[in-house]
Amino acid sequence: MSIIQNIREKGTWIIFTIIVIALVAFILQDGANRGKRSNDVSTLGKVNGEVINKTEFDEKLDIQVQNYASQGVKREQMIGYLWSQEVDRLLFKSEEDKLGLTVGTKELSDILFGNESPFRQEFTNKETGVFNPNDAKQAIAQIKKSKNSEQINQIEKFYIAPSIENRLRNKFQALIVKGVQVPKWLAEKQYSESNTIASISFVGVPYTSISDSTIKVSNDEIATYLKNNAAAYQIEEGSRSISYVGFSASPTGADSANALSEILILKPEFKATTDVNVFLNKAGTEMPFYNSFISAKSIKIAQKDSIINAGIGNTYGPYVDGRNFTIAKVIATKQWPDSVSVRHILIATSNPQNGQVIRLDSVAKKLADSISLAINGGASFDLLVQQYSDDAGSKAKGGKYEMFPQAQMVPAFNDFSFDNSVGTKGVVKTDFGYHVIEILKQTPKSAAYKIAYLSKPILPSNETINTASGAAAQFAATSKDLKSFNANAVKQGLQVLPAVGIKPNDFEVQGIGEARTMVRWVYEKGLNDISDPFEFGDNYFVAIITNEEKAGLASVESARPQVEGIIKDQKKAEKIKTSMTGANLSAIAANAKSSVQAADSLSFNYSMIPGIGNEPKLLGAAFNKSLLNKVSAPIAGNTGVFVISVNNIGSKPAQQELVAFSDELLQRTRSVFFRSNLALKKTATIVDNRSKLY
Repeated sequence: MSIIQNIREKGTWIIFTIIVIALVAFILQDGANRGKRSNDVSTLGKVNGEVINKTEFDEKLDIQVQNYASQGVKREQMIGYLWSQEVDRLLFKSEEDKLGLTVGTKELSDILFGNESPFRQEFTNKETGVFNPNDAKQAIAQIKKSKNSEQINQIEKFYIAPSIENRLRNKFQALIVKGVQVPKWLAEKQYSESNTIASISFVGVPYTSISDSTIKVSNDEIATYLKNNAAAYQIEEGSRSISYVGFSASPTGADSANALSEILILKPEFKATTDVNVFLNKAGTEMPFYNSFISAKSIKIAQKDSIINAGIGNTYGPYVDGRNFTIAKVIATKQWPDSVSVRHILIATSNPQNGQVIRLDSVAKKLADSISLAINGGASFDLLVQQYSDDAGSKAKGGKYEMFPQAQMVPAFNDFSFDNSVGTKGVVKTDFGYHVIEILKQTPKSAAYKIAYLSKPILPSNETINTASGAAAQFAATSKDLKSFNANAVKQGLQVLPAVGIKPNDFEVQGIGEARTMVRWVYEKGLNDISDPFEFGDNYFVAIITNEEKAGLASVESARPQVEGIIKDQKKAEKIKTSMTGANLSAIAANAKSSVQAADSLSFNYSMIPGIGNEPKLLGAAFNKSLLNKVSAPIAGNTGVFVISVNNIGSKPAQQELVAFSDELLQRTRSVFFRSNLALKKTATIVDNRSKLY
């Protein structure tokens, strides 16, 4: 993906465009081979027999994690999202193949070089903001010069193939949506109803007039209700529930005192040392030494003022910083800007993340010096960035890093940028290689400080850990079933906590947090099995599997919270109806100990009735012409039982013409069918092995 990010500057795009056009030829010539993969890797899942390859899935997952890293999204959070994408892709692909949907040569060209181009950003003039497809098309003559198959495959996989998939999906969705029509008679009927209003008189008795405690609902009644309303209570994915107890291994007061004593012993030497880097490497610290300066406003520590006021060479602390005791020492101070803009060219020597050697140090140094000499002689920095820079993160922006704060870059890069004036150029060596840097802009200068921190964790002692782990192990060993599990908890004063609805692919457990190993155990064992202690953070947990909810019709136990109230209202309705008798509304109100009320200007398209709430049954009766000046039978609604008499049904001024209403109705109706992937999933055979492989 870094290849695309590098296609930016006008006059330097041609090398990268060659790759794009070469890929077009690759797709058009070898389209029949697209999608064929080796079968010698693990199968993550299947959709109607089509394999989701785990290796390929992980490649896409890595890209997604990288894209969302700045938002703090974790890898495990992206797995479910990407899985849904892959399932949808295969579901749609199957239907597209059945329909014979394709993307032709001209259409592919329109996608790549038209308004939907995935390369619009790379071929858009920065000054005018206009996309110029001819910049890409002019490179066709040089297709054969591109021989980097890895780059071609990257572009095909992450840009071209998704663009084709999106176009095919749009075609399929269009076939579905365009096939939905609204008959003229239906549009006219709904148009008439939307312009009709009614007024009613009614007597209502709310369900709250009968106490819930007087109504009992049996399991058999819930089971019958579920059977009669099965479609509304289907569980798509099974789950399990557990109960668990926790044993804390957090540091005790004694542990904290020991940690404080240890750091106090080191304080005099920390203050006296003239080489804090050597001292901290020897003593060890939870906060690595940043051997550079940071402005006061950028120091995000509550004790900042006290640390600075201690003065150069002095220490402050120890103070509690999270789960550490920390002592701070001000090493030096100077005047620095708060933020800086630079542009640079990286001549890489190695990748610090994996140690991969990119080029010899001597070769990189010689090239960087040559580039610096050329720039000082008047050569174009922009052109040299595109030709030589190995930094994909800035290359697409002309090598620029705009107004970055102190301490964001590696120290040598940071110090050159902040310690020199605007216009300074030079070559700087870092762990990444050699940087040719030019300082472009700086904010006004203010005091900045170099501070070292001796930070020691407050850790539980072996005695604390052994006590907690031993208690957890003893509890697990003496708990044989749910009864003894609960009895042991009561005996030891432990709170038994529930975690319900745990699904096979979950990474977290309610009340515990990230606990993938526990989730896997839950699905490897059976009901009433008791775990060995799990260690998460500073706690040990022992769990028992208490319930299993299988896919299909919800169980009585899981559905009771939703269904019990409905059945109670049904029973209350039958009792209330016996009191709602009489020849007219006044008599009914007297017998029911209620009153006659009125509701005017009711709209057929809006089921909310003022003073009552959402009552679609009551609204429907309000437009029943057979009830004009007559008393209805009792109507069991959402909030109570009602008897009504329709006073009037009339028309109101139309808010829009029939044609506009019909068009709007058509769009609303079509929108219901737009999520066709939901219907495809219901009829598909999907094998999901994620829980076994992650």
